[in-house]
Amino acid sequence: MIHFLFFCCLPGVGLGLEVRQSPSELITKSGDNVQIFCNHNKTDYYVMLWYQRSPGDTAMKLIGYLYNSADTMESAYKDKFNISGNLGGSTAKNGSLTIKVKGSEEDAVYYCAARETH
Repeated sequence: MIHFLFFCCLPGVGLGLEVRQSPSELITKSGDNVQIFCNHNKTDYYVMLWYQRSPGDTAMKLIGYLYNSADTMESAYKDKFNISGNLGGSTAKNGSLTIKVKGSEEDAVYYCAARETH
């Protein structure tokens, strides 16, 4: 079975922040591991959040987030998703989301967002 995964980004809370994701879309099959990369240049934004919006659903669900290099995952996503990266320091920020494609429940649009630490 073929699965469709699409990726998009959400701007950060501050003005002038461009969050980039790659790749922009993938066609996968069950058993594939997919990695989505997210980056931005706002050196004082140490939080990167990942969301999923399933087909026919208007709500975006939080998968988890990265704070510096520590990840926090929502319990429903722990078995199929992994967040990694290091947002520390005063350089451009890079992170990734890995998805273990098991079935059509991963068919969705995935969003990356960034924000300041509060």
